[in-house]
Amino acid sequence: MLFSELPGIGAHQLGSFAALAPMAGITDRPMRALAARFGAGWVVSEMIASNALSTGQRDMVRRLSKWAANLPHVVQLAGNEPDWMGLGAGLAAEAGADVIDINFGCPAKRVTNGYAGSALMRAPDQARRLIDAVTGATDLPVTVKLRLGWDDQSLNAAEFAAMAVDAGARLVTVHARTRQQFYKGRARWAPVRHVVEAVDVPVVVNGDIVDVKTAREALRLSGARGVMIGRGAQGQPWLVGQIGAALAGHAVAASPTGAALADLVAGHYEAILDEYGAGIGVRVARKHLDWYLKANAPGIAAGLRRTLLTETRPESVLALLPEAFDMNLEAAA
Repeated sequence: MLFSELPGIGAHQLGSFAALAPMAGITDRPMRALAARFGAGWVVSEMIASNALSTGQRDMVRRLSKWAANLPHVVQLAGNEPDWMGLGAGLAAEAGADVIDINFGCPAKRVTNGYAGSALMRAPDQARRLIDAVTGATDLPVTVKLRLGWDDQSLNAAEFAAMAVDAGARLVTVHARTRQQFYKGRARWAPVRHVVEAVDVPVVVNGDIVDVKTAREALRLSGARGVMIGRGAQGQPWLVGQIGAALAGHAVAASPTGAALADLVAGHYEAILDEYGAGIGVRVARKHLDWYLKANAPGIAAGLRRTLLTETRPESVLALLPEAFDMNLEAAA
């Protein structure tokens, strides 16, 4: 399946048919910048609680600031109070957002217990008030991300999406699981077709898309206009761009290996330190190092792996990266 007409969000034309999903604690500015560098069509910020943003947490506002990628700056907000959502949207716009995405899909208990995220799929009237608050607070285009429903007895994604579009949403992303599935079981792409048939804006399918094959199958079954990749991009942020290129029928760049990969990981590591400061950054970077090793160096020696994931001195970690991704070493392991 090849597409020729790229989807858009309002006046913003997207770079490809594949996006990097918002993932709390993962898709920060360094991660989004890497995905953009390798050709992601668009990227979405980590989920941000509208009330926390509105109460002036400076670090959060700083991380929202416009970044130098040639892509729309999409900021995702979550909450359940219209006033906070409106204030949060206004602050995001002031910080340089191009698009506001509203989270109706997060399954985490700490979010749903506050009647935000996917809990709002059980309260569409309240969800409508949140969308109205955001569209009333800013002229930026608004998108929504949701799930198939709360559980298998309430698969209301099509009706919910139609409500959201009627309220002004310009694009709908559907994680093809229910809230009660969390991230378990398999994503069901076929039911997303009901959403596609219910709205007249682009629909993006998300969930279990880990390579070109699964992207094509998700699009075939769902009829969606694009794909969003989340956990599949962990340890391989270039994957989003590769999938987007393949869907458009373009040449797909090879994944980095060896010295090129070591340099890429080093750059990501240093960007994380710049973003958070060395003390916090070393800890934040460990999960990314773990994913890079799992995806690209499964044969690494246990001792070297342990050192990379426990070392507190950035210079020592950086010095070991060429050895960690040495293809000749791995071939001999």
